[in-house]
Formats: sequence, structure tokens, C-alpha cells
Amino acid sequence: MTIEWRYTAEQDLGVLSVSGFLGPDAVHRFAGAIGWVVGRGSGPVIVDLAELGSWSAEGQLAIIDAARRLAAAGRSLELAAIPADGSLVPDADCPSIPVHSDLAGALAAHSMRHGEPAEGRHEWRATGWPTADDAGE
Repeated sequence: MTIEWRYTAEQDLGVLSVSGFLGPDAVHRFAGAIGWVVGRGSGPVIVDLAELGSWSAEGQLAIIDAARRLAAAGRSLELAAIPADGSLVPDADCPSIPVHSDLAGALAAHSMRHGEPAEGRHEWRATGWPTADDAGE
């Protein structure tokens, strides 16, 4: 099983939403999504895991690697809605990874720290991520 992802960039932050199972088979795809994120947008990146069914130890290590890659690019990583089956325990040389209970809480915390996001929203998604047309909207 793999993951699907959607990345939305606003002027001062990005949101990477991930669905599926972040296990050994999906780590490469997740790393590719992070590469996409590094090249687009600016500011902190909130990884929204609300639609993630579960993650493995390899998936958690991929999150830690993503935090390092983003830090090297001058950006930070925050998590929203981590799976209930585990917690993320980064090692000592990992950048700080704030964890929020859900995406709304992460966005609210970001707005309180940085003010309201500016205009200019862009969105990219994996081909398997449902669109508004798929949902009947």
C-alpha cells in the first residue's frame, strides 16, 4: 500500500496532506512529495496526517528525514493529526517538530505566531488524490 498526497502553498506556509499507509513501500513516494514541497512555497510546512491510516517505524523515520531536508532549506516542519497508533520520537540532532491535534489547530497556532496568510494560494496533488469533482461537489 502506498500514499497519496496534496500540497497547498500559500505565501507564508504550506500544507502537505497525506493519506494511506506511510510504510516501507511508501517512503520513496513521501520523499518525492517532500522534494516537491522543498521546491515550492516558503515558510513552515504542516504535514496533515488526518487521512493517514497508519505509519510504520520507516514512515516515522521518513518524517524525521523530511524535517531535516526542510531545515536545510530554511523551512520548518509541523505535524497535524498524527496516527493514534504511535508517537514520533526524533533523535537529538533532529529539528524540533511541533505536533498539533488537527489541521485547524495547526493553522490557528501558525496564524497566532505569524499573522494571517497572504493571498496567493497554489495546490498540487498526486494523481490518486480525490478532487472536488470526485466528491460530487
